[in-house]
Amino acid sequence: MTAQGDVAPAGLELAGVFARVSGLLLSEHTVATSLSLITALAQDTLPGSAGAGITLVDEHGRTTTSAASNPVVDRADSLQYELGEGPCLQAYAHREVVRSGDLARESRWPRWSPEAASLGLRSALSCPLVTGDTTRGAIKVYSEKTDAYGAADEHRLSLFSAQAAVLVANQQSHEQASRLSDELKRTLRRRDVVTMARGVLMGREGVDAEGAFRLLISRARRDGTTIERLAEELVRPAPRARR
Repeated sequence: MTAQGDVAPAGLELAGVFARVSGLLLSEHTVATSLSLITALAQDTLPGSAGAGITLVDEHGRTTTSAASNPVVDRADSLQYELGEGPCLQAYAHREVVRSGDLARESRWPRWSPEAASLGLRSALSCPLVTGDTTRGAIKVYSEKTDAYGAADEHRLSLFSAQAAVLVANQQSHEQASRLSDELKRTLRRRDVVTMARGVLMGREGVDAEGAFRLLISRARRDGTTIERLAEELVRPAPRARR
């Protein structure tokens, strides 16, 4: 049977699982659970795999391992991040599938490969997580056997990669929207407090809106504080006198 023929049944079998994962309501819990499910399935579906995991790269270029199915995956990935080389980092940087059949003899990552081999790992396969023009990390599997992966396995892992990329993209978009929403709320609150403080000064000092704002600025400079903090002090209710 051809490699493509081997791939087709696996793709059909996983379609239902991926559809179920895609239908989950987005939350930190469900995304983490889904990524764990994807890595567990990747390990089970690619014969001979000792572990699987996902490398995520944030907007600042920081790398973390998520949903590792085996502690050895965490260790192997940590070594990649420490040494700045390895199959996951290459898959992420070059947006390509990266495969190695014998880490003990691998020359592309001269510092990482011997360390990975010392952990008992011999083969590695990694695919980038890509949505649109953005690469968000990589998914990988490791094996304790040499030449554990072939072309059919590359295709299978690409199925997991596509699903994981969508989940990560949705979560990152959700988090960004949440941050923007919180910042907008804070901005509106600061504006409302300053408006209220201007009203207090207008009534107290007998000035117009522009004059009240100038007073806010000058008093904030005098007291070495910000306009927002001074405004909050002005609108804060005075403590009630004890009877």
